[in-house]
Amino acid sequence: MNPTNNQLLLPIFFLLIIINISSSSSYLVAGGSCIPEERAALLSFNKSITFDPGNNLASWHGDDCCRWRGIRCSNHSGHVLDLRLRNPNPSSSSGQGCADTNALFGQISPSLLSLKHLRHLDLSMNCLVRPNSTLPEFLGFMYSLRYLNLSGIPFAGRIPPQLGKLSRLQYLDLGQNGVSEEMYSTDITWLTNLSQLQYISMINVNLSGIADWPHTLNMIPSLRVVRLSGCELQSANQSLVHFNLTKLEMLDLSSNGFDHPIASCWFWKATNLKYINLQWDGLVGKFPQQLGNMTSLQVLDVSYNNLNKDLVKAGELNNLCSLEILDLTGMEIIGDMTMLIEGLSSQCARKKLLELNLSQNNFTGALPNSIRRFTSLRMLDISFNNLIGSIPPGIGNLTSLVSLDLSDNDISGHLPTEVMHLLSLASLDLSSNRLSGSIPAEIGVLTNLTSLVLRNNTFSGVIREEHFAGLMGKIPDWFWSTFSQATYLDMSQNQISGSLPAHLGDMAFEQLYISSNQFTGPIPPFPRKINVLDISNNSFSGTLPPHLEAPQLQTLLMYSNRIGGNIPQSICELQLLGDLDLSGNLLVGEIPQCSEISYNFLLLSNNMLSGKFPAFLQNCTGLQFLDLAWNKFFGSLPAWIGDFRDLQILRLSHNTFSGSIPAGITNLLSLQYLDLSDNNISGAIPWHLSNLTGMTMKGFQPFSGASMSSGLVTVELSGEIPNKIGTLQSLESLDLSKNKLSGGIPSSLSSLAFLSYLNLSYNNLSGMIPSGRQLGTLSADDPSLMYIGNDGLCGPPLPKNCSRNDTLIHGYLHNDKQEFEPMTFYFGFGIGLVVGIWVVFCVLLFNKTWRIAYFRLFDKLYDRVYVFLVS
Repeated sequence: MNPTNNQLLLPIFFLLIIINISSSSSYLVAGGSCIPEERAALLSFNKSITFDPGNNLASWHGDDCCRWRGIRCSNHSGHVLDLRLRNPNPSSSSGQGCADTNALFGQISPSLLSLKHLRHLDLSMNCLVRPNSTLPEFLGFMYSLRYLNLSGIPFAGRIPPQLGKLSRLQYLDLGQNGVSEEMYSTDITWLTNLSQLQYISMINVNLSGIADWPHTLNMIPSLRVVRLSGCELQSANQSLVHFNLTKLEMLDLSSNGFDHPIASCWFWKATNLKYINLQWDGLVGKFPQQLGNMTSLQVLDVSYNNLNKDLVKAGELNNLCSLEILDLTGMEIIGDMTMLIEGLSSQCARKKLLELNLSQNNFTGALPNSIRRFTSLRMLDISFNNLIGSIPPGIGNLTSLVSLDLSDNDISGHLPTEVMHLLSLASLDLSSNRLSGSIPAEIGVLTNLTSLVLRNNTFSGVIREEHFAGLMGKIPDWFWSTFSQATYLDMSQNQISGSLPAHLGDMAFEQLYISSNQFTGPIPPFPRKINVLDISNNSFSGTLPPHLEAPQLQTLLMYSNRIGGNIPQSICELQLLGDLDLSGNLLVGEIPQCSEISYNFLLLSNNMLSGKFPAFLQNCTGLQFLDLAWNKFFGSLPAWIGDFRDLQILRLSHNTFSGSIPAGITNLLSLQYLDLSDNNISGAIPWHLSNLTGMTMKGFQPFSGASMSSGLVTVELSGEIPNKIGTLQSLESLDLSKNKLSGGIPSSLSSLAFLSYLNLSYNNLSGMIPSGRQLGTLSADDPSLMYIGNDGLCGPPLPKNCSRNDTLIHGYLHNDKQEFEPMTFYFGFGIGLVVGIWVVFCVLLFNKTWRIAYFRLFDKLYDRVYVFLVS
């Protein structure tokens, strides 16, 4: 549901305000003096709070507790009536109180029982849990409570049925927001004791063991709001003979697992409903006829269900004259878009409808011009369908639109100039269509736009100053000034030309995507709030700005341009930068040694960079992709290169690295792609290639297009090909050509079932070429090219036949030959030496005759040596 839905629920929740006003009409905000016993109870509660990062309880001192923050007292008796300590600034990213740095931490003190006149208790979105994390039972003995809100506190365990003793309760919220611990109940019949209850929320509380939950609710006729989203309820098709919920206005049963016909649900008898949310419930079939009688319905969300695919023809929605929000997302509905829009627009709801969400369906046809009749629409989302045709000019009549999403269709033609009338538009997404032509200059008047996505179309032309006419009386230099307050702009994969504005650094962009276009010119200073900047695959030139002042930048993609010069030292100030791709440019010099940056992706290939292997990378323990290929790097590879346990792609080819391949490279357990070709590396191939488990697991490919590959061509390798190379079961490409490898080709090579490319040419290999079904499929046109330049090789596919001796030798070598592994050798040698010494010692110890003979022999040998040396 869209966040603006909350505005539509004000009539529903207005009754809750009335409840609060009626129960607190005798409150005072300041003045008076609180009861000493109640003050002591509040101070005891304060002591149970172990951490108050927001200083919410800073005012809790002094004699008059009625003046303390969150406290309200009676104007007549001085008794505490309200305790309102809801987290005032809950983090939008946290699911519950204990993940929120603004929350109160501690536990709910039993001292609150002394507040015998307390009517309103709100501790929501805090972290007030006991060691066992259960909801305190003593809350059920606070008999004066009318309002209890504990939502967002990560309780676990069973809901105490003692809450059923709160007979005056009108509002109860125990909802959880996706917490790791689970609160549950196997019996909610205690709710029937709350005869005045109007609001009940148990979001994400496990009620899976309760089958007759609708009957329990039906016994509380005062209910107006029921929120049981994500409660793992099994069904909603119970039969209620006597329907008592005539006051029910809001019902949220989303994210349960009903899996039965929607028409069989019990709530269709609630004709006064204003809000129904059945999202992600697995419902099937057609709407019931009773839906047409729900003339008060304002919000209907049945998204992501499996309802009748011919919903367009059914017409059950035509009588919903009060409908303001309709969400049919993700239902795979088929039918003509014109038929649906015409049907809705001809009915009474067309002037009241505020949000229409039809995305992720199979609608066909064109968006009709009759869309102009929905003059109150604020949000229109028809993305991910199969629409064709052009955008109708009637779209300009929707002057209240705040969000328009037509992405991922097959819409063609030009963007109509009528968009100039959408002055309230904040978000426009036309990506992944076939729109063409120039971006109309009229778009320049849309000064409220904060998100514009035009990627993956065929827009063309040059961005001109006409795009900005009428923008606050000032004509900016270039296109982006139109969106000086925009935080998100995506125009990638078009044919747009122009250049970046010189004042880009003063703009509000947080994400800017203009890749794969025809932009030219220099790179201006980055926007100061930018966190993702993608200007790749254009024709930008010049150098990088000397002062990179973008402290929030996390991703910088500038590959495939014409940017030259050095990488500025100021890049080290971008301490949040994790992904950097400057490949395919004209950069020179050394890479700045940024010890405080921890890269995940570093791609600098196809430049003219130089220097030794960057030493600062030793700090990048989370490095996943390193590409320094086609540069002028030199020196040896460091031994610590094996410390990159997350490294999956390593490309160092076409440089002048020298020395040997570090043995630690076999510690790269996640490695999928290795290319060290065209360097001055020499020596033997490391033995323990079987350690490269990333090349033994098929399907472990997070990078699009990445293959399990090894390229060691032209690096002057010597020695033999390790016999265990066959353990790299997912290896797809192997190139060892133009080296000085000798010996035979391991027969295990034929077991590489996914191998699609092999090149062993121009080495000193000998013996018979192993046969195998996979090797027989490689280089079908001329398979002998894989082995050319090895005079000692014989057998198919080479024309040289093997002699019988060659065959026998080959078989012996590949059946009985074992690799020399130093650690195994030294371990065996040590054990043998110790065992041998102990055998001799034991024989001499227990056999007297042998012992005497041994020492006599030793004495004679000593005498002879002595006589020889004296003479």
